[in-house]
Amino acid sequence: MTTTHTHQHSRYLALGMVLAATNMRLPITMMPGLISPLKQTLGLPSSMAGLITTIPLLTFAVMSPLIARWGHRFGNEWTIYGMLIVLAVGSYLRVVPSITLLFIGTLLVGIGVDGGNVLIPAIIKDNFPQKIELATSGYTVSMVLIGSLGTGLSGVMAAHWSLPVTMAALSVIGLLNLVVWSPNLKYNHRAPVENSETAQIPVRPSVWRLPLAWVVTAFFGLQALVYYSLLTWLPTILTAHGFTTVVAGNLVTLMQLSILPMSFLVPATSGKKAGVITMNAIVGIGFMLGAAGILLPGLSLPLAIILCVMLGLGAGASFSLAVVFFTQKTTNGFETADLSGMAQSAGYLLAALGPVLFGWLGSHVGWTLVLWLAIGFSGLLTLCGVIIQRHESIYA
Repeated sequence: MTTTHTHQHSRYLALGMVLAATNMRLPITMMPGLISPLKQTLGLPSSMAGLITTIPLLTFAVMSPLIARWGHRFGNEWTIYGMLIVLAVGSYLRVVPSITLLFIGTLLVGIGVDGGNVLIPAIIKDNFPQKIELATSGYTVSMVLIGSLGTGLSGVMAAHWSLPVTMAALSVIGLLNLVVWSPNLKYNHRAPVENSETAQIPVRPSVWRLPLAWVVTAFFGLQALVYYSLLTWLPTILTAHGFTTVVAGNLVTLMQLSILPMSFLVPATSGKKAGVITMNAIVGIGFMLGAAGILLPGLSLPLAIILCVMLGLGAGASFSLAVVFFTQKTTNGFETADLSGMAQSAGYLLAALGPVLFGWLGSHVGWTLVLWLAIGFSGLLTLCGVIIQRHESIYA
């Protein structure tokens, strides 16, 4: 559903959204490339290194519904700004050479990042109702591009600079975002307070009570589960097929870069029914056939390249569709934030548990079962997309 009323906003809102999108991925994706320097500089145990990625995902699961409520109470613009402050503080706490501050900072980064995760789709819904596709494209492309480059960029910088300097430099974008976002505070708006006018408007039920909202939640959760599980374990699966560690890592990087075109195409085509149907088909074909192909014995490098591109296209289409559903299936920004908060709460909980479960199964039962599970979950993901596409909104 679309709205025609546009909220007044700063001329810098679009730029602020792009910077917020980069801040939703870079503070997390830059850390895997810094694991070795962290071990050397801080003496970080290998057993604790995985928590650097897991903590933000668990934080998303806990904080998403709370952030949606804060957007209602304090306004989306002010809530995002508050989360950007938390993000900046957390980012620079991690610069201090201390394991304790590293994990406290990572926790704060997770909280800060989730502000944009939940509320930027609501900002798009409120401020660009006639340009939702274009605004969503800019948001998702920025997020995915910087996220894909973050790990490699941090590793290259750490090879030439000290660990604190590298982390401080990569965190500067968070400070810049604070400056660029500040003009938007003038146009902050809260959820309407009930009065004689709003009392005539039917009260919407909580999204947590709506069946279709749960289907949207399942869609977001399943795409996060499949993507993060494959991102974590695909290098191990590929090395089991005989590829070197370097080649396996490059193939996974190719998968991540293949997400980019879908980050533009999905929002651009989402205004048409056929566009959503086509992109949902790409989700199923990309994920299911991509994972199935890896099951083939004697996997060659050319085929592996094709399969990783397919997996990336499926991942890009599924994430972008999830964001599109947040705005398409609601009527205003606060409803969008509620649905986004609900879906990301459950979704990122699955994303945090998925790699652990898949890793245990892979090491105890075998990677063949893991790939079949990925295929099965991808089938359910595609089915959820079909169901969502057939409804005008979560309230219909």
